[in-house]
Amino acid sequence: MDNCTFVIFGATGDLTKRKLIPALYQLVAEKKLTNFAIVGVAIDDVTASDMLNKAREFIEPLDEAIWKQLENVTYFQRVDFLNEQDYVPLRKRVEEAEKKHKLSGNRMLYCAAAAQFFCPITTNLVASGLAKKTAPDAKPWYRVVYEKPFGHDRTSAHEINECIARHLHENQVYRIDHYLTKEVVSNIALIRFTNCVFEPLWNNRYIDQVQIILSEKVCVGDRGYYYDKYGALADVVQNHMLELLALVGMEAPELLKGDYVREQRAKVLQKIEVVDGLLGQYEGYLQEPGVAPQSKTETFAALMLRVNNPRWAGVPFYLKTGKCLDKKEIVIHIKFKQVDCLLAKNCPSDSNWLTIKVTPDATFTLNLNAKKPGYTNELVQMSMEYCHSCIFGQRSAEAYEIVFEEVIRGELAAAVRFDEIEYAWKVIETIRKDHFSLYPYKQGTVGPTEALQEFSRKHGMRWRS
Repeated sequence: MDNCTFVIFGATGDLTKRKLIPALYQLVAEKKLTNFAIVGVAIDDVTASDMLNKAREFIEPLDEAIWKQLENVTYFQRVDFLNEQDYVPLRKRVEEAEKKHKLSGNRMLYCAAAAQFFCPITTNLVASGLAKKTAPDAKPWYRVVYEKPFGHDRTSAHEINECIARHLHENQVYRIDHYLTKEVVSNIALIRFTNCVFEPLWNNRYIDQVQIILSEKVCVGDRGYYYDKYGALADVVQNHMLELLALVGMEAPELLKGDYVREQRAKVLQKIEVVDGLLGQYEGYLQEPGVAPQSKTETFAALMLRVNNPRWAGVPFYLKTGKCLDKKEIVIHIKFKQVDCLLAKNCPSDSNWLTIKVTPDATFTLNLNAKKPGYTNELVQMSMEYCHSCIFGQRSAEAYEIVFEEVIRGELAAAVRFDEIEYAWKVIETIRKDHFSLYPYKQGTVGPTEALQEFSRKHGMRWRS
């Protein structure tokens, strides 16, 4: 984990102060990072202390001794991302930091900036010598991290990727979906492929449906200018939700690492079919700062998808996401088919469900039917639960802590390969072409209630809560 220079483009932005600096702080606190340097890069004229201090309120508790360690290795350089000449003093600043802290030149170049800057940043990094096109085992290494969303549609994503491919090898490119590094999400494949009780049942013979739900209580707030260009489909469904679907639906990889996993995720995304859907927009969205007065941008989506391959033929995948809803939750519900009842009466009224909760509590729960004590053949539902914090009694590493660790280790499974992105954008293009109706909904609710009820009746399903 040691011996790395972190160069963060977009160092004065929201992601850096809320996630990246706190993640680096935790890695220092846990002594996973001891010999490194941070160089913040942005067009703003600020100091390294200014950049760091914006993040203080997002670190709880904060140890002043650890904070001092971070301050002693952090630098800042003002750069216009589009100006090639600005990268010359940036390279000098990076090299000075590496010399001062006796670093070998390993560099993680983190693009916490808008996708429109990915190509010019990459081009200027290589032109200035801050990064080089190298083989997988080359020393020192140069790895470039790109935050989501990768483009705003399939065409723009393709253009960005062509630009990056001219300058870097694929093994140096980390298109990050931080949801793939969350503790429970990264555990899905392990639990599925290392337990004989699950894998034989993981198909259309035994599974009735899959629900993936990503609900947010927060509204758009001060992100209106950004969000209005993307909406729920591009901001959440295209990356996070479709990657979760691919992780649940993929075939067993040869090994649970790197391109073996990415290859299987891509095969799932390639076979997705859009069956039905509805969109929503919360009341008051048009008054949010930065939102166009007549905007038709969706803040809610409910979709029915299918994966057209032998394993999943006929199994519906239901996706639901939205902002300004009644609760914050990221959860995957897998419903198994009902068994033929052998009882004279009191047959099970519900199927078995496997629930994988990502937030707020990291848990796996399997619901089973069991005999009620003292009553002949009367059944009740019981839950078998794996609760991460209950068992281990410790904080789970935050997603961006794992992002940094995985990139330093060169683990590509946490990054999304370009064909995955292209297949996901194709799904979003199909949804947009289908012109699903846009329904208003009240803030703090489950979404457009009547439209959701009609959707459920139409498909003979109910959203699990």
